[in-house]
Amino acid sequence: MIEVKVSAMAIDKGSKSPIIFLKDVDGDMVLPIWIGVHEANAIALELEGVKPPRPFTHDLIKNFLNGMNIRMLKVIISKLECDTYYATIMLEKNEELYEVDARPSDSIAIALRMKVPIFVEEQVMEKSGTSIELDDELKKKSLKEYLKNMDLEDFGKYKL
Repeated sequence: MIEVKVSAMAIDKGSKSPIIFLKDVDGDMVLPIWIGVHEANAIALELEGVKPPRPFTHDLIKNFLNGMNIRMLKVIISKLECDTYYATIMLEKNEELYEVDARPSDSIAIALRMKVPIFVEEQVMEKSGTSIELDDELKKKSLKEYLKNMDLEDFGKYKL
């Protein structure tokens, strides 16, 4: 498995869909994953350190896990089938391990809140990864551009 971190976010100009870039922490490979607007908002808010006045869905999941003494160990982007990525959330409670199937975007949003590592299976990175160079300036610009283009209505009735 390859450990990755969220390196940048952008909007696909053709589909207008958000893209998250997961970069190999020990190399130069990057895995782009197209995600939904709500998940992109959740990831962007966490990356920017913005705390909503009330918990959003991924914050609620974090609160459930913590409240039930369930430890989140890691997230694994485990496979790619028919242009759909799959993820597994690894949990531990009372020394028992649990694997939960999840969408990568939700898994990443929760992993960022729980401060746990994110991994990509090697065959997934080999099949869909690229070696795009993302410097710090591009990362900041992409995230700022994404946040600037977000509509406040994306947050529902709560204003930030």
